[in-house]
Amino acid sequence: MALCPGQSGKDLGEIGGVGVAVQSGRAHLYEGHPMEKAVFAVRTLGKLGVKAMIFTNAAGGINLAYSEGALVLISDHINLQGANPLVGPNDDSLGPRFPDMTDAYDPALRAAAREVAAGLGVPLAEGVYAGLLGPSYETPAEIRYLRVIGADLVGMSTVPEVIAARHMGIRCVAISCVTNMAAGVKPGKLDHEDVLLTGSRVRGTLVALLEGLVPAVAARL
Repeated sequence: MALCPGQSGKDLGEIGGVGVAVQSGRAHLYEGHPMEKAVFAVRTLGKLGVKAMIFTNAAGGINLAYSEGALVLISDHINLQGANPLVGPNDDSLGPRFPDMTDAYDPALRAAAREVAAGLGVPLAEGVYAGLLGPSYETPAEIRYLRVIGADLVGMSTVPEVIAARHMGIRCVAISCVTNMAAGVKPGKLDHEDVLLTGSRVRGTLVALLEGLVPAVAARL
């Protein structure tokens, strides 16, 4: 798998007595991968019996209430990637032809995330994630448009995986780290090195949140 700089691979293990498969990195569409590769890990884990998935990503902040380093629970998404993993003949063994996406981000699992964050004293905002293709960062005009249509965050991943997971009946929860404010929100240009630095700074807090979230999610399955 080709990885974005700062991403590193896969592991199997246990967190809080719960068996987990951890994927650090993903096959991004902007790398030229076909959609089926972008969601291959989701499909494989679903076939192996995984019932819930926790997604994380780095995102640009559109909501002016956010700042670099904020953690945001995704409540919904807007798919502007120009692609969908369900295009083509439907495999009925995976799921229905027209899966409902009303609660793509499971309300009970989001409540669990809020409870865990509150217990740790970790601020956790909530917002709508816009998925774009990339790899170029968005223009200031695009960010203004995204704000108008209801997006709080913008990124280049997660949406295909969540669609594929929900197609299979897998419950999803997702957390974004605001690694930069989106283009035009504040003065200056965007730099991937700054994204990596912010991600590194927030890593410990996010890890603690995930360590608490895994058993909390398992308890709700």
